[in-house]
Amino acid sequence: MPFVSVYIHFVWRTKRGIPYFNTSVKRTAVWQHIRENAEKKGIYIDFVNGYTDHCHCLISLKSDQTMSFVMQHIKGESSHWINQSGLCDHKFEWQNDYYAVSVSDSLVDKVREYIKNQEKHHNKKSFNEEVDEFVARYGFAKLYDIHD
Repeated sequence: MPFVSVYIHFVWRTKRGIPYFNTSVKRTAVWQHIRENAEKKGIYIDFVNGYTDHCHCLISLKSDQTMSFVMQHIKGESSHWINQSGLCDHKFEWQNDYYAVSVSDSLVDKVREYIKNQEKHHNKKSFNEEVDEFVARYGFAKLYDIHD
């Protein structure tokens, strides 16, 4: 059995940036469901949180897991659950794309803290400003704009 330590910080948004998770009760329910469902599928979520229109997950990949596999299972199933639970007034969808960056062991605590403080963070900075920072820091192409 291989011994692997690969942490990935994933970020993805609701379709068109609609703030479906506009209460802490909704956010807590979604993050808890994502964590529980991932655990059932053998996906280790170290930390999950987000804000009204997006989610951050710090995930430790196993040797047989790909980023695509993990996102397909987390986003697809949680979208289905959100619609079945009646959590939103309209049909819920996640954006197709996501951002993902590797996290060294020495920075795991810092990333956990960043994810933990999303509500406080977004009182000062919008999601689009956050994306612009990701784009600049990691050389990503911007996948969508505020109207997607």
